[in-house]
Amino acid sequence: MLKLVEFELKKIFARRSAQLALAAVLLLSVLLGVSGYLNMYAFDGKSQEGRGGEAVRIDKEVAAHYAGWLTDEKVQQMLADMQLQGDLHGLNPVYLYHNAIQSALFVRFVDLDAGWNGQTVAGVFGAEPIKIGYILGWLTSSQNLVKALVALALAIIIMLVPVFAGEYEGVNNLILTSRRGPQAGCLAKIIAALLAAVGVTLLTLAVNLGLALALYGTEGLDCSILFAPAEFSENYIPCNISCAQLLAYQILLALGSAGSVGGLGLLFSALCRSQLAAFGAAVAVYLLPVVLPVAESSALFRLVVLLPLYQAQFVALMSVGQLSGGLLYAALAMPVALASFVAGAMLAWRIFVNQQVC
Repeated sequence: MLKLVEFELKKIFARRSAQLALAAVLLLSVLLGVSGYLNMYAFDGKSQEGRGGEAVRIDKEVAAHYAGWLTDEKVQQMLADMQLQGDLHGLNPVYLYHNAIQSALFVRFVDLDAGWNGQTVAGVFGAEPIKIGYILGWLTSSQNLVKALVALALAIIIMLVPVFAGEYEGVNNLILTSRRGPQAGCLAKIIAALLAAVGVTLLTLAVNLGLALALYGTEGLDCSILFAPAEFSENYIPCNISCAQLLAYQILLALGSAGSVGGLGLLFSALCRSQLAAFGAAVAVYLLPVVLPVAESSALFRLVVLLPLYQAQFVALMSVGQLSGGLLYAALAMPVALASFVAGAMLAWRIFVNQQVC
């Protein structure tokens, strides 16, 4: 059986389409990471201003000055230190960006006249303590990882649709069935497909997170994602978790997405004799949630959000329900992903073996 699995793995990764798809995902990951880094901007409100690495340095210095637990006293200190000079000419201060800390402060504690809006830390975030620091780099990396994981899902489909499609006849089929029968060959294909999907997902995660670590360091991993700049203040995860916890959830959901997509790819690979037809059908089902007219307020959305596309995007899945409910619901996606792979693999097994026996 190990020889059969090894044989199937070599077949998957020997295909030029699989190699190009994986290379494209890794290249996209690097381009997104480097682009996000180079487009960083920061101004300390006094004399230092820069982009790219200089912006990251400035942002870290500002964050280090106020790092720690967020209190009402610290809010007042930041408001005094970051008081704006001059007329804004009607510009809402929320849309003014100097640095990540300033943006996070203004979007929550500043009124239209750039003064304190009267809000307290507890009034904005609730009773849980909020630890602040430099988190922009990790949040940006997490955002880029979403795009890479969606592209990876398409790459996994490209890798897996040839596993069954087009192999109902030919030399490869004879090799697989001559000694151990079609069932052993089918099981080897399924095991190899799972290993391939999980393996390329781990590689993609390693490239993305390794690049983020190299560019931004470990600062902010233990800080709350809630005290984030304006771009992350709306339609983001409303949970008081650290950047490290956020990434842990994202990693788990990425692996779940790989399993779900793997089952999807295997199912249509067995159903369709044409690889192109299998790819088109699998991609259409994967992207189906994009066109489904289901509002987030609908009860049906709680089921739709468990689909593989939302596992890769992860934000909506982790935002379902109340603050802690979203996290618990996100954890539910893992057994759903496992069940999806098992169901897809079993159906593919039955279809393929029946074709071989006939």
